[in-house]
Amino acid sequence: MSERGGLQPKHQRLALVVAAVVALVAAAIIATWALRSQASYFYVPSEIVKDHPAPGRAVRLGGMVEKGSILTRPDGVTIDFVVGDGTARVPVRYSGIVPDLFVEGSGVVAEGRMQANGTFIADKLLAKHDENYVPRELKEMTAAQKKLVVEETTAK
Repeated sequence: MSERGGLQPKHQRLALVVAAVVALVAAAIIATWALRSQASYFYVPSEIVKDHPAPGRAVRLGGMVEKGSILTRPDGVTIDFVVGDGTARVPVRYSGIVPDLFVEGSGVVAEGRMQANGTFIADKLLAKHDENYVPRELKEMTAAQKKLVVEETTAK
C-alpha cells in the first residue's frame, strides 16, 4: 500500500462514474419538475365530462365542431361553439383569429383550460381537415390544371 494521500486511479474513476450518474439523475429530476407544468394532456369530450381535469390545468380537447353551434359574440373576436364526440358535448369559448379550416362539422383540437362551470376556455385552436383536403386555390381547377400546377411546383 502506498503512503501517498489520495485515491488510487481505479477509485478515482469509480468516483467520477458515480458523480456522473448522480449528476444525470439530478438533471433528469430537475427537467421533469420544470416541465410538469408544461405538459398538456389530450381529452375527448366523453373523457372530459366523465373525469373533469382540475380547473386551470392546461389540457387539449379534441373532437368535432357540432353543426349549428358556432356563435360569434358582439366583439367580433370571441366565439362560442360545442365540441362533441358522439357521446358527450363540451362548450368552448375562444378569443382570437379562427383558422381558415375551422367550420362546423370539422375536427378541432383546442388547447386551453376547463373552468369550474364546465366551459372550456381555449387559448389556441387547431383545425383539422379530412383526408380529402384540397387547398382553396386548387378547388376550382380542373384535373389538368391541377396537374400543371403540381408539375410547375415540383420542377423548381
